[in-house]
Amino acid sequence: MSENELGAFLRARREAVTPSEVGLPEGPRRRTPGLRRSELATLSGISVEYLTRLEQGRDRNPSAQVLAALADALRLSGETRLHLGRLLKHTNDHKLLCPAAETPVRQVRPTVQALLDRLDPSPAVLLNRLSEVVACTTGYERLMQPVGLLDGEQPSVLRYVFTDPRAHDTYPDWGRVADAQFGMVGFDLARDDPHVSHLAAELALTAGSEFANRLAAPPKLPVRSGVERFVHPESGELRLAYETLDLPDPDGQRILVHLPGDETTAAALDRLTGRRPGALRAVSG
Repeated sequence: MSENELGAFLRARREAVTPSEVGLPEGPRRRTPGLRRSELATLSGISVEYLTRLEQGRDRNPSAQVLAALADALRLSGETRLHLGRLLKHTNDHKLLCPAAETPVRQVRPTVQALLDRLDPSPAVLLNRLSEVVACTTGYERLMQPVGLLDGEQPSVLRYVFTDPRAHDTYPDWGRVADAQFGMVGFDLARDDPHVSHLAAELALTAGSEFANRLAAPPKLPVRSGVERFVHPESGELRLAYETLDLPDPDGQRILVHLPGDETTAAALDRLTGRRPGALRAVSG
């Protein structure tokens, strides 16, 4: 096995990308296949010297932001980005995940399930500290299933917002929603939670600069309540007020509850949940 797998991968991908694929002129007398180091460095926003160190194996600890910028510049597919992440883990696995750390809980306590049952028909969801969906109300299912948020074996609000192209259509104010979702995991990153750090490193690659830039920026307080615009394929644009309720347990589980932010949204949610008109009343955001 090569001792410089990361460097070899970056060089191979650089040489496989043509200038025209990234909007650069071919130019005469190109002595290297694909992109020059200077071209990739410019596209990625890093120095040629640093890219050289990475390719030569003299630096094997690039930040998540640098890796995301390189992945974006090289037009890497989702699977190839994951492979890049695995190469980095091979070198620095102890920094990404500590086997002794407690695994995020993916089960709902009976009392919490009873609380969710009481919240129906309001759209409400139980999330763990990775923003994975642990349990939800039928109102949440009918709201989120059509937009794809509940797809897959372990749905994640954070992954949906940052990696699913449909999220940009679902949330017209995508940037604000992305900031809010990232903020919810920010405190766990600050506490050096290895599972959250592992997820962040993965998303920095799969989601690219939109996630990595937030990861590199100074942390902000999470937004725990507000009103967001939400586009449903059947009901059109809705205004959803939301509140975040933290549960008193060490795992960091929280309940996110959506309420109609105006009368139009209230009527739409009543139709989606099959409840009588007026079952969900609008609240001021």
